[in-house]
Amino acid sequence: MSKEGLAQAVARMSERGVDALAIKVFEDAYRQLEEGVTGLIPEADIEPLRDVPTLESITVDEDEMVEALARTAVVKLNGGLGTSMGLSGPKSVLEVRDGLTFLDVVARQVLALRKRYGAQVPLVLMNSFRTRDQSLAALAGYDDLAIDGLPLDFLQNAEPKLRADDLTPVSWPDDPDLEWCPPGHGDVYVALVASGVLDALRAKGFRYAFLSNSDNLGATCDPAIPAWMARESISYVSEVCERTVNDRKGGHLAVRRSDGRFVLRESAMVAPDEQHYFEDTERHALFHANNLWVDLDALAEQMAVRGGVLGLPIIVNKKTVDPSRKDSTEVIQIESAMGTAIEVFDGSRAVHVPRRRFRPVKTTNELLLLRSDLYGFGDEFEVVAQSDRRDPRIDLDGHYTLIDDFDARFPAGAPSLFDCTSLRVRGDVTFGADVRCVGDVEVEADEPLTISDGSTLTASETALETAAPS
Repeated sequence: MSKEGLAQAVARMSERGVDALAIKVFEDAYRQLEEGVTGLIPEADIEPLRDVPTLESITVDEDEMVEALARTAVVKLNGGLGTSMGLSGPKSVLEVRDGLTFLDVVARQVLALRKRYGAQVPLVLMNSFRTRDQSLAALAGYDDLAIDGLPLDFLQNAEPKLRADDLTPVSWPDDPDLEWCPPGHGDVYVALVASGVLDALRAKGFRYAFLSNSDNLGATCDPAIPAWMARESISYVSEVCERTVNDRKGGHLAVRRSDGRFVLRESAMVAPDEQHYFEDTERHALFHANNLWVDLDALAEQMAVRGGVLGLPIIVNKKTVDPSRKDSTEVIQIESAMGTAIEVFDGSRAVHVPRRRFRPVKTTNELLLLRSDLYGFGDEFEVVAQSDRRDPRIDLDGHYTLIDDFDARFPAGAPSLFDCTSLRVRGDVTFGADVRCVGDVEVEADEPLTISDGSTLTASETALETAAPS
């Protein structure tokens, strides 16, 4: 049945016009799935990552940075829809703070970088078929963003979702778009080649690419890293940073015992009975920031040598065809993570970067942090922490999961979190203006409540003492 499933999937991809190289990669991943490859990395196979050089320890001069930056492109992964937050379009067009969306901030960061160093750094989005139109429309107001001869985006490939029972492409007439999914952000390397963007960048003299997520506003293009790569002939660099209590997903780098190479282990690559190892922040203290630097010449060479199939470990993602309906058909999405390419390149390196370079927004918990008085924007639209303390742990319940519900419960903006160490909210609670949280705050309500304007919530007080029925 699976042989027939592969044939059906390839036929669908061909009819859709998916590039032949992407189909070849899908066929390789499908065969791994058929053979029972799970993509899991047992704890016994790896050693924790230690002795990583810090960004501050990299010594390069201004001339080296300017020269390297002039050959560096910024590539932002922009295929996410933000459905888990109730968005129907790209998450990157969500307002993050001060009236600016993710894409507004990213565009302004790149323009500020150009002005500071006098280098025409390109910005290129990897969009999905669901995010392209709205994202390009959001950037249309930045007339000076595009660089002659280079596109503002390229498309991530698409693959069929597979029925979990027989590995044939799923059929969903209610919404045929839901029959398709992106192959994970590991597709970026294939999509760069298939779209012609890799060749276009190299033809214009660009040697390095900085790859990061569009929802990580801390991921600015630091010219010290490509300058370091140029000086020491490094083909691939992964940024890692210290983990915090808010890091519940994502992955970490480790060293494979069998050959001593770096590997990336995402949360989906951990067996359920080994999750405690993955979550042990003392054993695996460094978090993979998904900020990557790639030598484009080395990438082109590897793609040529390997016939376009880098052989990235697969991630078997089990879902329902309609994510909003748990009773819909169970499917498998075969994915890969772009950070797993660290094991492909000889001499790959990791660099320990400050936490400021990892400011993602995956949930409304993180959005509340970014909108609060803990953060602001610097002169070059970099995200600037207003405190040296670690972020408080934010734990909002289901009343705040969707963005419309979240905004309705913070109509005057986020409460002050400057002196907060944790905030846990259970119940339908609306926060008034100028509310201040101090220490470990827990708010619980069995019926709708409103926190009065100007209230101060502390660990020793209950929400009921400062709240009024809505």
